[in-house]
Amino acid sequence: MIQIRAAIPEDAQHIALLGRITFTETFSEYFRDQQDLFDYFERTFSVAKIRNSIQNPNNKFWMAFWNDLPIGYAKLKINSPTEFIDSKAVSQLQKIYVLKEFLDKKAGKALMDELMASFENSDQQYIWLSVLNSNERALQFYEKNGFSKIGEHHFSIGKEDFDFFALSKQKI
Repeated sequence: MIQIRAAIPEDAQHIALLGRITFTETFSEYFRDQQDLFDYFERTFSVAKIRNSIQNPNNKFWMAFWNDLPIGYAKLKINSPTEFIDSKAVSQLQKIYVLKEFLDKKAGKALMDELMASFENSDQQYIWLSVLNSNERALQFYEKNGFSKIGEHHFSIGKEDFDFFALSKQKI
């Protein structure tokens, strides 16, 4: 059974580790130089950075658990405008990461439901996200949850370049 709860600063080490593991499960094949991946982890998934991010009132984190085991997390950044949406009332779904072995347990859907309930109860009008354009599973997941493509952009990590789709959804 999946349980979802809001993350607290003491969850930072679990989120940092989940971020590293799930990112590796999804993207490690794209990296020719493992040092680039390690350097990205040190910048993006350090415990101190995650703890500060959880404490930032502009961010909301949720954790997913399976029998008390942390298996995934989601992050919503409030007030995160993008060039693709002509509004300032915009939030960004920055992360929904779930350990590969639990993807079929619907933890991603449970995290999405919690995140979207928070968005629906906010003063924000749009929510957007970036997804690797070749990540079919994620694209189908977001499409099923009402997101549609609004643009494309590039992102580089170390020596690697990635092409992303920007997707969004407007509040009903």
